[in-house]
Amino acid sequence: MPFAFCHMAVMDHVFEFLDQLANAARQVVAQSRDVDFRYENKAAVGLDPVTQIDRGIETALRALISEAFPHDAIRGEEFGWTSEGARRIWSIDPIDGTRGFICGLPSWATLVGVIDDGDHVAGLIDLPVLGERLIATGGQTRRNGAPVAASSCRDLASARMATTDPFLFEGPEIDAFDRIRRATLVARYGLDALAYARVATGNLDLVIENGLKRHDLDALVAVVRGAGGTIGDWDGGEDWDRGRIIAAASRSLYDEAMALLSA
Repeated sequence: MPFAFCHMAVMDHVFEFLDQLANAARQVVAQSRDVDFRYENKAAVGLDPVTQIDRGIETALRALISEAFPHDAIRGEEFGWTSEGARRIWSIDPIDGTRGFICGLPSWATLVGVIDDGDHVAGLIDLPVLGERLIATGGQTRRNGAPVAASSCRDLASARMATTDPFLFEGPEIDAFDRIRRATLVARYGLDALAYARVATGNLDLVIENGLKRHDLDALVAVVRGAGGTIGDWDGGEDWDRGRIIAAASRSLYDEAMALLSA
């Protein structure tokens, strides 16, 4: 039976529903007999791959969300909007890291973010190959049911930093990112949403990215914040539509990274 949520009293139901969505996504993958990483390229220039598994996952999640929350909007990477303009939005990235997926790498994830009247109130990062599921509800992030916390890192000099691909930065962003890279302790690449999961679990301290779409980032906001981290744009705000994101273990680390990016 459809249920609605408002405030903290029903956050456990939201947790259970996000868990259900993750299970449904995994089932689509498990039932795909022809997983040979065939893909179509959605981009006119470069590579933007999509597989039938992407589409199958999003179709399954849309059906479950529409049944449980018939008045809510859904925004997905593959099939766009339904009920645009509704107060509450379910944002879906069926396979975040499709490039990694088609290369047989384990870092891809299913992402679902819940935005209520502009606030990121819940999020899911499911990492099936790694056997990890991070769910943020009620201001707390849990991995496989256990609470997690961002690290205590407060400065760039001791920060473990990541970005998906340093070659995605353009123009002045190239120099800005290079300043960050030189200032941090170590840099790792190619992780997609896994990097944000690792900020939430305390294994990474900082992620710097550009060019993200809303389906790429909506799930990440609640997950990082629910672990005590800070996430925002390169200017210290929440202009998510520009897609330039800083996720940091602490506010002081976020502020230092923001200042260096704009130096």
